[in-house]
Amino acid sequence: MAVVVALVVAAYLVVALVRTVGDAAVVPVPVSATFPGPPQGPAWPAQGEAAVGVEGVGLIGVHGSSRPTPIASVAKVMTAYLVLGDHPLRAGASGPQITVRPADVAVYRADKAAGQSVVAVRAGERLTERQALEGLLLPSGNNIATLLARWDAGSTPAFVARMNALARKLGLAHTHYADASGARSATVSTAEDQTRLAMRALAIPVLRQIVATAQVTLPVAGRQYNVDALLGKDGIVGVKTGSTSKAGGCFVFAGHELLAGRTVTVVGAVLHQLATRAQPSIIQAVFHASTTLLASARHSVVKVQAIRRGATLARVKVSWGDQVAVRAAGSVTLIGWRDLGITESIATGRHLALPVRRGQRVGTVVVTAGEQRATIRLVASRAVAGASLGWRLTHP
Repeated sequence: MAVVVALVVAAYLVVALVRTVGDAAVVPVPVSATFPGPPQGPAWPAQGEAAVGVEGVGLIGVHGSSRPTPIASVAKVMTAYLVLGDHPLRAGASGPQITVRPADVAVYRADKAAGQSVVAVRAGERLTERQALEGLLLPSGNNIATLLARWDAGSTPAFVARMNALARKLGLAHTHYADASGARSATVSTAEDQTRLAMRALAIPVLRQIVATAQVTLPVAGRQYNVDALLGKDGIVGVKTGSTSKAGGCFVFAGHELLAGRTVTVVGAVLHQLATRAQPSIIQAVFHASTTLLASARHSVVKVQAIRRGATLARVKVSWGDQVAVRAAGSVTLIGWRDLGITESIATGRHLALPVRRGQRVGTVVVTAGEQRATIRLVASRAVAGASLGWRLTHP
């Protein structure tokens, strides 16, 4: 009988030692956070429509009618974006040469006779790709838009079709191009679409350089000035103006802001601004509305430490011991504005092998706010041992 009891006890001990008692679980600590900031929102224009956001973060807001409206020469942002997508240039590079044809001269003369903004060209003249883009974006040459369309796609209709295909691909659902220059009132968009496009366009270094240039010298046209009269003022670094009687005053702008040692770029669009008694021209009206909006947006943007190094973001949970804090191995600082949410997503393996050492990585936390995303290691604050023999014997 004693032998039987001994065998039973031995078997129980073996089972207790080798049986699975459950994995350690990493349980997130619930966190919900938003950015602080002033209660007042952006200073929107009283007429037309507008949108503003921060490059690399997202839109702060959109205001006014969401119906597509003529955008005039603002359309040239897409023209340049498409050309550079097909013919990339390094920052500072000149690119291939484009020979001006007699047909290009005819377009120049016709556009000039129609009172459009033009850049003088001569048959046989050679413009580098960069010079053509400068003529497009600085003095806003409508004839240069046609020249680039022909050079890139073979014809203006083919190029315009590609502009619309690219707009659809980028999710610019309220944008339609009828020409490469924006002279036609059927070329329409919204402030939100143009703000999103400008953020993409500014990600191309050579385009960012060109729109920030005050003047250039072209082979035949000579010295040409940027029609963006606000360039260099109030931190503005571009992007594109536009104006016609149908479109009113339009301006897609970008401005730098120094925030706690970090430079961020505020990007926005103001469309369909009309002259008023205080602002007697449509260009004055759109410049006034844009600078007011930019200043208010800057005051809305704040920089916060979303995660502090050492903060407890989760706990290791086991049935046989106390919970062990899981802490962030680094800090995360993000840019945002009032009510922009901060999301923390904890990721760990399916099985956390024991024992766990103090400081051992047990997972990661992914922090997002708008388009910002940062990943930080999670480490155990102290060791986590496996189940003891005593616990195994007393917890069948």
